[in-house]
Amino acid sequence: MSSDNMERPGHLPVQQALVFAALGDPTRLALLMQLSDGRTSSIAGLSGGSKLTRQAITKHLHVLETAGLVMRSKVGRESQYAFRPEPIEEVRAYLDRVSHQWEDALSRLRVFVEG
Repeated sequence: MSSDNMERPGHLPVQQALVFAALGDPTRLALLMQLSDGRTSSIAGLSGGSKLTRQAITKHLHVLETAGLVMRSKVGRESQYAFRPEPIEEVRAYLDRVSHQWEDALSRLRVFVEG
């Protein structure tokens, strides 16, 4: 694990920050929803019925792949994309830790204030 991905107190690890950034776009969320059924899909399959060009979808898929949310494999001349849930699970665990830290801090504050 590189030092960029090391979790420092109060800092989000780089890979998890990439996941949050990738999930912050409605188009990328829609692409993940299309892939969430567990099947792989090509760019042509993902662009069907979309107003976006294949080039735009390719750029969004690249962001998702960089964040680790999709995996690309080649089948002949075509790229197939599949959803990877592990980064979402890691972000969920991070949010759980942060939530518990806030709950603990608020409990200590409540005890202090109420004396």
